[in-house]
Amino acid sequence: MVPSTGLTEEDKIKALERARETLRREAEGILKLIDRLGEPFVQAVEMILTCRGRLVVTGMGKSGAVGKKLAGTFSSTGTPSLFLHPAEGIHGDLGMVTGQDVVLAISNSGESEELVKILPAIARIGAKLIAMVGRTKSTLAKYAEVVLDVSVDSEACPLDLAPTTSTTAALALGDALALAVMEARRFTKDDYALLHPGGALGRRLILRVRDVMRTGDAVAIVGKEALLRDAMFAITRAGAGAACIVDEDGKLVGIITDGDIRRALLADERALQKKAWEVMTPNPHTITPDRLATEGLREMQGPPKIGEMPVLVDGKPVGMLMLKDLVAAGIV
Repeated sequence: MVPSTGLTEEDKIKALERARETLRREAEGILKLIDRLGEPFVQAVEMILTCRGRLVVTGMGKSGAVGKKLAGTFSSTGTPSLFLHPAEGIHGDLGMVTGQDVVLAISNSGESEELVKILPAIARIGAKLIAMVGRTKSTLAKYAEVVLDVSVDSEACPLDLAPTTSTTAALALGDALALAVMEARRFTKDDYALLHPGGALGRRLILRVRDVMRTGDAVAIVGKEALLRDAMFAITRAGAGAACIVDEDGKLVGIITDGDIRRALLADERALQKKAWEVMTPNPHTITPDRLATEGLREMQGPPKIGEMPVLVDGKPVGMLMLKDLVAAGIV
């Protein structure tokens, strides 16, 4: 092929027309699946939901690419799943399939050579088979206990050759199947977060205040009768932005920020000799260690906006929640 020298104005118009036509035809392919939904789909949901093993997804070529994505979607929504490459399956990887598993096989033709070769072995193993297929009279369909029809009138490809509408339809129906199983499983946000601890959503749904708060020497605590100077030194030693002010019983009565100290000095250069209770903000916003870190973030975002929040147990400070630490933890 000779490299193109670029798009002419006519080419640009045709590119947009092709894009619109592709999207229209693929959307129509998906919409036609809606009227086909019925008892086979429900049977597939129940088969996967009651599976005592894993869901094994398989497919060749572009169908295999769809299968890999669907295996990931099922796994992340509560259904243990893996992808089996048919070509590898006929050379030993069928050992990963057990009689407790459900196999979801994807093929537009239902006659992919590598896939057809592993069907007898899957039957002998005893795994249940769901076929997601474009031809309901194919070899794949004949082996399956449940057949999901994902046939399309034609591909969006202008040559009607490249898998486009067919793979989009298979992907969409696979997503529908995964989410129907997810809902039937009563899968919750907390369940999702448990399976995604490294993601932003997982962090927001799992991390508690205790996981991100500062403790020990990183928390500045002074008595209410202490001098403002002592509060300033305590904040500096802790590398913090504020100090908790406590009464004789160690219970929080207020908070002093480094900003409070600067403002006090601007108003009176002798302010460092004042008592902490004279400068502190009484009854500050507080939180407990068991609360979600995201709840602390919402309170800190105000109004009013604050950068530090004492963490209390029985009224006594055990830590300090700081906005910059929430940012560093990926909560924001």
